[in-house]
Amino acid sequence: MHNILDKVVLPSELKSIVCAEGMEIIVPDSREELMTLALGGPDNTTFDVCFDVKDKGQTREASVSKCKNGIVINFDDNYMRRRDPDSMVIADNLPTDKATHEARFKTQFDDIRQETFEWLKDQKSLICMPFLAGNDSMGIGYASMLVVPVKAAFFALMLADMQGFIPVSRIPNFFRPRAVVYVAPPFRHLYYDGLQVVIHNRLFEMHEVFSYNLYPGPSAKKGIYSVLLNLGEQERWITLHAATVKIITPYELTVTIMHEGASGGGKSEMNEQFHREPDGRLLLGVNTVSGEEFLLTLMDACELHPVTDDMALCHPFLQQSGTKLTVADAEDGWFLRVNHITQYGTAPQLEKNTIHPQQPLVFLNLQGAPGSTCLIWEPVLDGPGKPCPNPRVIIPRQFFEGHVDGAVEVDVRSFGIRTPPCTKENPTYGIIGMFHVLPPALAWLWRLVSPRGHANPSIMDSDGMQSEGVGSYWPFATGKMVDQANLLLEQIMRTLSTRYILIANQYIGAYHVGFAGQWVTREFISRRGGAKFQPEATTPSRCPLLGYSPKSMRIDGTQIPKAFLQVDQQPEVGVEGYDAGAALLNDFFKREAQKYLTPDLLNLGRKIIAVCLNDGGLQDYYDLIPKL
Repeated sequence: MHNILDKVVLPSELKSIVCAEGMEIIVPDSREELMTLALGGPDNTTFDVCFDVKDKGQTREASVSKCKNGIVINFDDNYMRRRDPDSMVIADNLPTDKATHEARFKTQFDDIRQETFEWLKDQKSLICMPFLAGNDSMGIGYASMLVVPVKAAFFALMLADMQGFIPVSRIPNFFRPRAVVYVAPPFRHLYYDGLQVVIHNRLFEMHEVFSYNLYPGPSAKKGIYSVLLNLGEQERWITLHAATVKIITPYELTVTIMHEGASGGGKSEMNEQFHREPDGRLLLGVNTVSGEEFLLTLMDACELHPVTDDMALCHPFLQQSGTKLTVADAEDGWFLRVNHITQYGTAPQLEKNTIHPQQPLVFLNLQGAPGSTCLIWEPVLDGPGKPCPNPRVIIPRQFFEGHVDGAVEVDVRSFGIRTPPCTKENPTYGIIGMFHVLPPALAWLWRLVSPRGHANPSIMDSDGMQSEGVGSYWPFATGKMVDQANLLLEQIMRTLSTRYILIANQYIGAYHVGFAGQWVTREFISRRGGAKFQPEATTPSRCPLLGYSPKSMRIDGTQIPKAFLQVDQQPEVGVEGYDAGAALLNDFFKREAQKYLTPDLLNLGRKIIAVCLNDGGLQDYYDLIPKL
C-alpha cells in the first residue's frame, strides 16, 4: 500500500484509515479479483454478507451465489430490493432544497461521520478502489475513490461494472479524489431505523458519500450521479437522466433520439427492439374494456445503436458546433431493470447477452442457485406468489451490438411518463396519446414537473402521480431546485434545433400498451427523419399541456387508429373522461410549477410558469421560445 500512497493524494480522514495499525488495504488489479472477493474466496459458490450490529448481533445484509453466467445478489429485506426515494440526506451547510441530516434526524452528522471512520479502521481489511466518475474516454473523468469492507466486495464489483475502475498497476501519479464513497452497512441499523440512507457531505474540492446500505441504487448508481450533478452545478453543465439511441432506418436515414423521464419512464426500453408476438407482429394495445387487440406488422425494424442508458453527460467540452444538444455516456455499464421480460423469447438480444455473456455478470433480485444459469425472467419472490418487481442486471455497454462510443448530436428529445388506464367511469391522467409534439417552453415545463407516474417498479413509492422534479434527475441532486431549473432552461435556449416530444407508456386511455407505443413512435419518428412536423400534420391537443397531437399516423402501410393518437376520440373515454383527466393534470402542473417561483428563477422561466398558471394556450408557449 505504501507505493500506492506515493501515487495518490488522499484526504486526511481517508489517509488515517488506510494507515491504521494492522490495516490490510486491497487495491484491485482486475475484475476477476473483485469477483473472487465478492464470493469470499476462489472456491466458494455462496457467501453471506454479514456484519456485527450493536444490540442485534450478527446481521446478514445480502447473499451472493455463483451461477454459470455470473453472480447473483439477493437481499434478505424486501425493502432493500428497490431504491427508497427518500434515501438522500445532506450533511453540509451549503445551499440545498433536500432534507438535511439535522432536520430529519434531529442531530448533527459530525459525530456519526467520525464514528464511521473509526468503524472502518476496525474492519482491518478494506477495498480502496480508485475510479473516474463520468466519461474518461472523452476526457471527462473526475477522480474518485470507493472505500468498502472486503466482506462487501460485491458492492465494489457493482460500482466497477457501472463506472469502471483503475487497476492498481495503472493508477496515475498524483491521483487526487474529488469524491469518496464510504460504505458502512451497520449504521443504517444503529442510527437510521434500518432505512436506506445515503449521506452527502459537500466539502471544499471534495464530495463525501456515506452509503449505509448495500443496495446500489441510491449509492453506487445514483450516488455517483449526485457527484456529477454537484460538479456540473459548480461548472454550469448537466448530466441528464436519459437513454440515447442512434437510429438508422430501413431507408438509411439517421436520427438520434434521447429519451428522458422519471424511473420507469422507458429509458432503457428506448434502446430495445420491440417485442414481437409469435407470428412476428407487434401487439400495440389491448382494450381493457372490450378486450380488443390491435396488432401491427413491421417487416423491417430500424437499426439501434445505443449511446446512453440512464446518465447522459452534457459537458461543454462535448458540445459540437451548431444548435443541437450533444451528449455522451456517463457510465461504463448499464444497470438494467428486466421486470418486463417475463418469459424466454421476449427480448432475444438481451437474453443472449445474459445467458451467454462475454464475461460473468452481476444479477440482483433474481433466482440463482449455485451452478445454475441465472435467467432474467425468474425474479426472486418478495412473498408467496409475489415476484420482486425490480430484477436487475449490470451489463457493460460494450456488450451491446452497435453501441456508440463518443458524443452524438440529439435530433429529438422525448420525455416518457407511465400512465394509468383512463375511462369516463374512472378518469385519470392517462389521457396522453402515443406521442405529442411540444414547444420548447412546454418541454421545459414538463422537465420541471417530471411526473413519476403509474405503478413505478423501480422504487418504493405511494400511489398516485408524484413529481421527481427538474429533469427527472432531481432525486439525485444535492443543491437547489431553481439552480437546476435555470441550467435546463439555458440548455434548451442554446440547443433550439433539437425537437421535443412526449411519449406515454403502459396505458393510452383504455388501452394497455406497455412500451409498444414508445417503440412504434420511435420507428415512426425515425422513418420521417425526426420531429419536424408541418403545421397541417398536427392539431392542438384538447389539453394544452400536451402540445400537439398528430392528425394521423401511418407506418409501413398500416394506419394507426386515431384512438391511440387522441384519447378523447376513444368511446371508452370520450370528452367527459378526457376533460376530467386533463383537470387532474392541470392541477398537478400548477401545484408543482409554483415551487420554482423564487427570486433566483430566470425571468423567462417565470413567464413560462405564468402561462401554465393562467391556463395559456400553445401559441403563448411558442411566443416565449420560438423554434428554429
